[in-house]
Amino acid sequence: MLEKLFKLKQNKTSLKQEAVAGLTTFLTMAYIIFVNPSMLADAGMDQGAVFVATCVAAAIGCLVMGLLANYPIALAPGMGLNAFFTYTVVGEMGYSWETALGAVFLSGICFMILSLVRIREWVVNSIPMSLRLGIAAGIGLFLALIGLKSAGIVVANPATLVGMGDITAFPALMSVLGFFLIIAFVQRGYKAAVILSILAITVLGLAFGDVQYSGLVSMPPSIAPTFMKMDLSGMLEISMISVVFAFLFVDLFDTSGTLVAVAHRGGFLDDKGRLPRLNRALTADSAATIAGAMLGTSTTTSYVESTSGVSAGGRTGLTAVVVGLLFLASLFISPLAGMVPAYATAGTLFYVAILMMSGLVHVEWEDLTEAAPVVVVCLLMPLTFSIATGIAFGFIAYAAIKLLCGRFRDLNAGVVALALLFILKFAYGS
Repeated sequence: MLEKLFKLKQNKTSLKQEAVAGLTTFLTMAYIIFVNPSMLADAGMDQGAVFVATCVAAAIGCLVMGLLANYPIALAPGMGLNAFFTYTVVGEMGYSWETALGAVFLSGICFMILSLVRIREWVVNSIPMSLRLGIAAGIGLFLALIGLKSAGIVVANPATLVGMGDITAFPALMSVLGFFLIIAFVQRGYKAAVILSILAITVLGLAFGDVQYSGLVSMPPSIAPTFMKMDLSGMLEISMISVVFAFLFVDLFDTSGTLVAVAHRGGFLDDKGRLPRLNRALTADSAATIAGAMLGTSTTTSYVESTSGVSAGGRTGLTAVVVGLLFLASLFISPLAGMVPAYATAGTLFYVAILMMSGLVHVEWEDLTEAAPVVVVCLLMPLTFSIATGIAFGFIAYAAIKLLCGRFRDLNAGVVALALLFILKFAYGS
């Protein structure tokens, strides 16, 4: 049955090799089990229910990817999009988390349509590479700011807007130590570097009496507080249309970049540099987002950590299926997930920021018309505490700078239309 489903011999792999690859991928991305519930709890969602939704949405995404597309690519609720969900849509814009889930659901539907009608390539190609790089880096800086804030290292200051908190406080010290541990583990080649750091800091919290022990395993919490709670009533508002677009936009490019990276590492591209069964992979991603919204979590997307499993020998969808089964098994460690304090995951956010900012090396810094919009995006995302605002100003800046510099040919209809849409949004204050 496995041979028929995954063509193991054809792909020169085995059950053991795929299982090891699946375990490797899971260990590199399992931190989301602890980080996502903690982050969405800040939006007012039930942490136990989000924990279950996170594990089940990841499992569904992995299983669909493995069985439908037959690629060793794992999925889970994405970093950055969960921060946008909590701190921008709910925190800054004032929408309920139910409405935010509705926006995630609708973005998944739009993604599914784009995948099925095969216009994804046109959408992706219409967005300049510099803006894609800037958006990824801006989200990284946004996550870093959230990590510093949750650690108490960066605090509000009425005189200077922001200032340094008490870095001698226990949460700040543990956050710094957690970040240093991640870097040390990664450099030493530990696949589970992030999750090892989270667990180590949690154990220290227990040892110093800052964390209360509540057990390691139990039956999964109820998912009822978040299951099918999405609200679609506010989707026709102009401000919500931009939110849906932001969810869709970030997921689209995150997924595209991840698929290319994993395919390149695994040698899955054909002789023309294209990824076979691309639409199936995109359909799996969009289906996972739709299912995740129904369960009660932010956008589910493909994880670039899948490259670790490919490096360990993963060649087929069986690797993704193994990851999905491990996420289902994780449902029984909810007491452990509930014990993880915010400062244990703060270092993780800072580490993810490093990974997301690495793409800035590919920006054409000598060309100011390309570099300036990147800086606009990178600075405005964290300083306005809004991913959507950073994206909007990035498009406006790109179009305005190119026009004023006489570089009309660098613009396309998609960029101009989006820039005008964002200008109207700010002009009418919606």
